[in-house]
Amino acid sequence: MMKNTIIYLFSFLLLHLHLSNAILPPSTADKSYTTTTHPPQNGNIEFIKTSCQKTLYPDICFNSLSSYAKKINQDPSKLAIVAIGVSLSKAKKMANYVSNVSRQADYGAEPRIAAALHDCFSVFGDAVERMHDSLKQMSQITGSSSESIRFQMSNVQTWMSAAMTNEDTCTDGLSDVPNGPVKDDVISRVDKAMHVTSNALALINSFVEKVTTP
Repeated sequence: MMKNTIIYLFSFLLLHLHLSNAILPPSTADKSYTTTTHPPQNGNIEFIKTSCQKTLYPDICFNSLSSYAKKINQDPSKLAIVAIGVSLSKAKKMANYVSNVSRQADYGAEPRIAAALHDCFSVFGDAVERMHDSLKQMSQITGSSSESIRFQMSNVQTWMSAAMTNEDTCTDGLSDVPNGPVKDDVISRVDKAMHVTSNALALINSFVEKVTTP
């Protein structure tokens, strides 16, 4: 009788422990669960996300720059440089695209489309040059005084503003062109390029503000 009682009590305790472990929240029952499910926040990613909130298109900004988080390493100057580089890549692709489309339009029946596309290719070529100039200037920023940096960065701000104006000129040139798939596609692509350029300019302005504010 005593032996049966001991066996019964031992079985009851095992069952109680098993059930207790099963109903406990993961953070208590399994320490490793918390570690693998809630990794620590990446400071580099958070820096980009916070910085992008100052742009007009924060989602586009974050999506286009987050893959460079390690390279940027929470450095506002590197963030601006990478943003310009992304804009430059987008502008180059757009220039190549418009060049191909304009050659096809040369054989079309609507001369206004061909002329507008040739103008788009020209202004995007100018935008690419301005972005190249901006990257070169950014790599040559020297000096520790806010006045010196402000003077050197003024060129970058001017060139990137001019690049965005060039991109917008392409859209304006298509305003008198009859509606159609080519026009719609070009305008859609130009808008995306302008969004990236706008974000780059905003991050440049933010960098200038940080390094020149007492």
